[in-house]
Amino acid sequence: MVSSRISYILMLLSLVWTNSGLASPVPIGEKLYTRHCAACHGAQGNGGVGVPLSLADLHAVVDDEYLRLTIRHGRPGRIMPAFNKLSDAEVGALIKHVRGFNKTKIKTITVKPSKGDVTRGAKLYAAHCAACHGANGEGGHGTGVTYSRPRDLPVLAPALNNPGFLAAASDVVIKKTLVHGRKGTPMPSFLKQGMTEAEIDDIVAFVRGFVQREPAMSAKVLDSENPILIRTSAYNVAETSERVKEAFSRFNMRVIRTVPFNQGMVEAKDENPQQMIVDACDFGFLNKALAVDPRVGLFLPCRVTITQHNDKVLVMTINPKRLAAIFNNSELNQLCDEMSKIYNDLLDEAVQ
Repeated sequence: MVSSRISYILMLLSLVWTNSGLASPVPIGEKLYTRHCAACHGAQGNGGVGVPLSLADLHAVVDDEYLRLTIRHGRPGRIMPAFNKLSDAEVGALIKHVRGFNKTKIKTITVKPSKGDVTRGAKLYAAHCAACHGANGEGGHGTGVTYSRPRDLPVLAPALNNPGFLAAASDVVIKKTLVHGRKGTPMPSFLKQGMTEAEIDDIVAFVRGFVQREPAMSAKVLDSENPILIRTSAYNVAETSERVKEAFSRFNMRVIRTVPFNQGMVEAKDENPQQMIVDACDFGFLNKALAVDPRVGLFLPCRVTITQHNDKVLVMTINPKRLAAIFNNSELNQLCDEMSKIYNDLLDEAVQ
């Protein structure tokens, strides 16, 4: 009797568990999109740092395999990371959610790519494509509809030589894009502009040829390094703070403030003078960096932390060379290299 009652209770618990959705969780595309995609592509797929995903012509041209491979491979060095830890079911749920952004009835586009001529394609590409996509397929500069460029341009010209793009875009997808164009972007229909299908096949052959070449610099990121640059100072915290401010000035940075690290988090009487921060900025460099990637505003202006740790005074700041790898933006490479050298020199000068 007891055994039967326990079995019955277990059966009821099993039903509750299953009906609550906890037994076999089903990936929900909207939640996955909000977690992984919305920050760049916008909550409704209207774009931002990332490209807009709601354009009707995008959905008319690309197939689910293109979306799947884009999610899997990303675009190395071009903002879009690779989501290779998502399950196939989660990727499928994401694709279904993204497809839901398009509220327009999609007209089926059928094309039959033929083997084109690479030599003819190179000439056609130079004449019709290079102005936007770059002479070597490196794509537009900057990031989406943000500070990087005028907001009347909803999408940057993609990097056609990027290994992520080449892995995701089949010849059919590339040809469909050339034939159909993409309303709401600078990408026209080449067919409507008078180009023949044979000529379009030539361009497709040329673009596909990027696979045989060494990945462009736009597909390379800096190796990830230690996130923090750190030095030990021979001076006390107050003296080191002054030396840091002097070093900032010599590197043409404007000192913005010098305050206790915990200012604003505690009462003024409890602020710790043995933990200080010095903020400074080279505004010319800041504007240049923001034009490359607005996300650099997360770590600029420059901040140096000075703290008493046991019997040592430590001077620390973020390592800029870590940022290009974190942001997956190879255009930051040169700026991060430049700023990393300045930070190292500045810290050395402050503690000597």
